[in-house]
Amino acid sequence: MHSSLFASLLAVYIVALSFKVIKTRRRTKIPYGDGNSHELEIVRTAQSNAVQYIPITLLLLFSLELNDGAIWLIYLFGTMMVVGRLIHAEGIMLENIKRRVLGMQVTFSCIIGLSICNIGYLVARWF
Repeated sequence: MHSSLFASLLAVYIVALSFKVIKTRRRTKIPYGDGNSHELEIVRTAQSNAVQYIPITLLLLFSLELNDGAIWLIYLFGTMMVVGRLIHAEGIMLENIKRRVLGMQVTFSCIIGLSICNIGYLVARWF
């Protein structure tokens, strides 16, 4: 399955963000929450945001593949999600609102595009 490539890349990405949270927790000696640490709040936000958007996108990507979606669409949307998430996390870490907005625009475009494609492929099967 082609979508498993993107699932794997995004899983590694989530683990990398998790390591940043762990490293920051150790450095700040804050075991729970954010302890009013701005630095910890930022890395936790980047991680939690990824965890919120990646699962639904992967479900849609797998669904597209199961619906016999064109392989180029799987690679297009998978690449969009990886790039969108990287841009967004960079925007959070650098506190750059323009990067955050761009990352979310790419992410939302990916989710909406996948939704439309899945609906389109399902409707095409009915007729």
